[in-house]
Amino acid sequence: MLTLLSCIGVGAADAGRRMRTLLHGRRNRPHRERRTLKPTLNKADIIAKIITALAGELDSLERSARAAHGVATDSESKAENKYDTRGLEASYLAHGQSRQAIEVMQAIQQFETLAVRDFAADDAIHVGALVELEPESKKKGERTVCFIGPAAGGTEVECKGREVLVITPHSPMGGQLMGLRRGGTLQIPVTGKGDRYRVAAVS
Repeated sequence: MLTLLSCIGVGAADAGRRMRTLLHGRRNRPHRERRTLKPTLNKADIIAKIITALAGELDSLERSARAAHGVATDSESKAENKYDTRGLEASYLAHGQSRQAIEVMQAIQQFETLAVRDFAADDAIHVGALVELEPESKKKGERTVCFIGPAAGGTEVECKGREVLVITPHSPMGGQLMGLRRGGTLQIPVTGKGDRYRVAAVS
């Protein structure tokens, strides 16, 4: 058997080890703890979840606007005196909710037409980038995941167990992020003071 292993290109020392393995079995090797890697976030899935969240918000706004409009036009809401403003307040509410609904509809359209682009690790941050931020302080915390979107700033969605926050370029935080690259820093006001964060990843 040792001669056969040597003939197929296995060296003598290696052949001896293989022979011992065949005769005595493999030795149990110490178990190495595997490092748990966070799942890779799919940008198309994130955008789809944002659109779903906005569609739910739009439905709620439209129902509220219809209810407010019904109250505003109901005969029982007619002002009984100059101090009775129930109908007027309901009318203002319906108008405000209708305006919000239009803004959400426009946001949905912007996300539906947003091209999914993969950013290189060292690319500058722009609309469509997925950004991971980590605190610069010695006490390291959980990374914050942000999606730079064209609208709907502040919207949060969950993807593969991680929270993703939509940031727009026109927000104070988005204005700082735009143009930064991996390793760049920004200041985010938290609890009245500005904490510095570092761009840990761009994709």
